[in-house]
Amino acid sequence: MKIMIVDGQGGGVGRSLVEAMRERYPDAELIAVGTNAAATSNMMKGGTAVGATGENAVVYNSARVDYIVGPVGIIMANAMLGEITPRMAEAIASADVPVLLIPMSRCNARIMGVENRKLGDYIKEAVDKIAGDH
Repeated sequence: MKIMIVDGQGGGVGRSLVEAMRERYPDAELIAVGTNAAATSNMMKGGTAVGATGENAVVYNSARVDYIVGPVGIIMANAMLGEITPRMAEAIASADVPVLLIPMSRCNARIMGVENRKLGDYIKEAVDKIAGDH
């Protein structure tokens, strides 16, 4: 199973996702894809040896994985202070795989009906969703 974790900025959410996925799915191939080198580096410190950076890495890998996981901004053009390009957002949103999104309030999107919970709760839910699919 291949899981792509996408994050930008400092990669903190992505790193937490990598750590949780690595613990739950030790045999999965985790691919850390950052919108910048700092995000990729931080995610890789979470326990994956595979990482890539930038728009082409997002586009290329979106079509080659079983799951895509990251903050909700990864499907919003110009989110994360402009780090998510329209091409990145389109590739992720158009991927023919489950895209598991972590709600974040920093991208100016409010998803109605989503409870205000701790980040760790949403990460656990994303990790558990994959287990439920397999």
